[in-house]
Amino acid sequence: MPEAEKSIAIDASIEDVWAYVRDIRKWANLFPGCNDCVVLDENNSRWSIKVGAGGLVRTVNVLVHVDEWSGPERVNFSYKLDGDPVVGGGYYLAARKGPRTTEITLQVRVQGSGPMAPMWEAMSRPLLPQLAQSFASKLKTEIEKCTGGPTTTAATPVSKPAAGLIDRLKKRWRSIFASSRTHA
Repeated sequence: MPEAEKSIAIDASIEDVWAYVRDIRKWANLFPGCNDCVVLDENNSRWSIKVGAGGLVRTVNVLVHVDEWSGPERVNFSYKLDGDPVVGGGYYLAARKGPRTTEITLQVRVQGSGPMAPMWEAMSRPLLPQLAQSFASKLKTEIEKCTGGPTTTAATPVSKPAAGLIDRLKKRWRSIFASSRTHA
């Protein structure tokens, strides 16, 4: 089961960080590709996310469930794709490092099932670290913008070997879906 974890320091108090992250809509607005977030109740929401690999782009609905709100230090969550055999989960941890410094750790994992599980997991393995990095950087920037802290973040470049692997995975993804369309 692929997973990724990213820690980052935010120039804001743990209380200010919690004031931002306790609203699930704010998480969804920062999530790459998220077009919409409908809050169903205090623990459940439905996110509409545009995902793509190469020429294949589609919108998926993700049912997100907050298993535990233990703010300001912890949030545990799980999710499942509506109509696809993919589930996952993760957590958010926060630790006070000073009066205006909070270290957060984000962890996410993906698990596919059925005959497409190897494909889902192969696609997720190289993309999850990039997703975690992007989301953590956006979260840091937004919280610091809201609280008046520094907002300088540098983009993490994708290495040439990682870019090559991503290209190969995209080609494999297209070939799997092209062959399943011709056999349908």
